Amino acid sequence: MAKARKTPAKKPAPFRGRVGMRTAEALVEGELDYLCAEPEIVIGELDGPVGQAMAMLVGNQVQGHTKVFAILNSDAQVKPATLMVSKVTVTGGRYTNILMGTVQAGIAHGVLDAVRAGDIPKAMAEKLGIIYSVWLDPAILKVPVGKVDHEALFQVHREATTKVIRKAMRGEPSIDWLLANQGKVEHYFHQLGKEGSF
Repeated sequence: MAKARKTPAKKPAPFRGRVGMRTAEALVEGELDYLCAEPEIVIGELDGPVGQAMAMLVGNQVQGHTKVFAILNSDAQVKPATLMVSKVTVTGGRYTNILMGTVQAGIAHGVLDAVRAGDIPKAMAEKLGIIYSVWLDPAILKVPVGKVDHEALFQVHREATTKVIRKAMRGEPSIDWLLANQGKVEHYFHQLGKEGSF
């Protein structure tokens, strides 16, 4: 009997022309409740509507929803330029330090991982921008100081970032998949609501 040959993972096809504007959502969860990342992104050219929206967001800061670029560390902003926008109203120093420390670093590494993997062509890294809606569970503040697993939190956000960029650039899920699975997929919180959980 012939052995089945493994097919190597497909690399994304090189881009021709413009990206335009692409969107995606992804979910990555860790073992603990606060280890959850659910980014939603818009990605597109900096000289188009995405770039214009990024410039407006940077210039229109709102208390509790400060927009910051993803950085490896101060003085090392990643490419493509990635603007983080918190889904949660930020009210305290500890939450801010976790969001703009561990989570920001995870996102920055995830963006570079997506370039390294070829989901964002390296030649386009200077031309694209990402608006990144970031979720950090406010329940993390209930975890005692010194007990937050920062390495796991970093990895969850890194993985979620790479995943959401891959989905956006590949157009996943496809409309065919969505139509075929519409009756099989149920929103988690809708199901909990029907069960009387809240």
